[in-house]
Amino acid sequence: MSGALLRRGRSWLPGGPRLRRLGRFIRAYAVAARAAAALGPRMRRRMLAIGLLALLVSALYMLWLRDSGLVAVEKVTVTGLTGKNADDIRRALEGTGRQMTTLHVDGDRLEEAALAFPAVKAIEVEADFPSGLRVHVIEHRPAAMVVTDGRRVLVAADGSVLPGQTAQSSVPDIKLDGAVSGDRLAPGPTLDAVRVAGAAPTPLLERLSDVRRDERNGIVARLEDGPELIFGTPDRIGAKWAAAARVLADPDAAGAEYVDLRIPERPAAGGLPVETLAPVAPAGSPEPIDPVADPGAVAPTEPPAEAPAAAPVAPAEPVPAPEESAPLAPEQAPAEPTQQPPATVDGGAGAYPQP
Repeated sequence: MSGALLRRGRSWLPGGPRLRRLGRFIRAYAVAARAAAALGPRMRRRMLAIGLLALLVSALYMLWLRDSGLVAVEKVTVTGLTGKNADDIRRALEGTGRQMTTLHVDGDRLEEAALAFPAVKAIEVEADFPSGLRVHVIEHRPAAMVVTDGRRVLVAADGSVLPGQTAQSSVPDIKLDGAVSGDRLAPGPTLDAVRVAGAAPTPLLERLSDVRRDERNGIVARLEDGPELIFGTPDRIGAKWAAAARVLADPDAAGAEYVDLRIPERPAAGGLPVETLAPVAPAGSPEPIDPVADPGAVAPTEPPAEAPAAAPVAPAEPVPAPEESAPLAPEQAPAEPTQQPPATVDGGAGAYPQP
C-alpha cells in the first residue's frame, strides 16, 4: 500500500490541505467537549465517547480512506465524443481520472482537461464505486460554416472554432471578411450572425442556407424553399425564432417572401399574393362596372327611372286531352298571363310563365 501511495506522490504525514482538515475536526471536537461539560457526569462521558469515536472515523476517512488505493479509479468510461479529436479527448480524460479515487473525484481537474479542446462544451462526471468513473462529454453543436479566404471553418453558437469537428447536419454559410484568428470569433457582425444561426431550432437550422447582415434590415436569414427571416438586431433571438416557427406553421403565411421578426410579439409576413374579388350586385340591379377592364366607365349614381319589362313569351300550344276526359266548361277558360313574369332565382327577368 505504501508503494501505491508513493507512486501517486502522497506521503504518510499529513500536510497542506490534510493538516487544515485535521485542524477543523479538532476545533469541532473541542466545541462538542465544552457542550458536554454542561451535562451530568454520566451523560458527559457518553457524549465524549461518541464524539471521540466520530472524530476517529472522520479522520480515518478524510486522511486515509478517501484517497486510499482501495478506492482508486481503475476504469474511466468516456461517452459523447463524435469529432476527429475524440481519441485525444478520451486519453486526456482517462489519464486525469485515473489519478483520483471514487471517494474523491475532482471535477474541476477533469473539466480543465476537457475544455482544453474547443469542441468540448461541458462534461458530466459520476463515480462508479469502488473503482469506476463515468464521464459524459457534451460537445459544441456546429452552428455555421464560416467562409473566409477560401477556407471553410465550423463554428459554434458562442463563436468557438471547431477545427476537428464535422457537422452532423446541414448548417448555413456565413461570410467573413478577413481570416479567423485564434480559437474564437471576435465580436462583430459575423459573431452576431453566428449567434442567430446557433439559436435556431434543429428543423429550421437544417433549412438555413445563409445568414448575412443587411445595412437596411440588419441580420437576415434565408431559408431553402422559404422566405427570408428579418431579425434586425441580435437581441431576443429566442423569442424571434419562436415567432418565426409560429408564422411558418400557419397555412395562411404560405408563399410569403419574407417574415419581419424585429418585433417578435407582432411578426409580419410580406409578399403574399392578394386576390381581388368582384363585388356581388344585388338582385335586379345592373352588373357592376369593372374599372380594370373599362377605366373610363363611371358607375351610375341613381337607378334608371323605368326598366323595360321583358316581353312575355307566348305559351306553347295546348296538348289535346284524351277522349275520356271531360271537355272544359266555357267559364273555366285559362287565365291570362300576368303582365310581368315572376323573377327567377338569380333575380333576372325572362322566366317562362306557368300556364
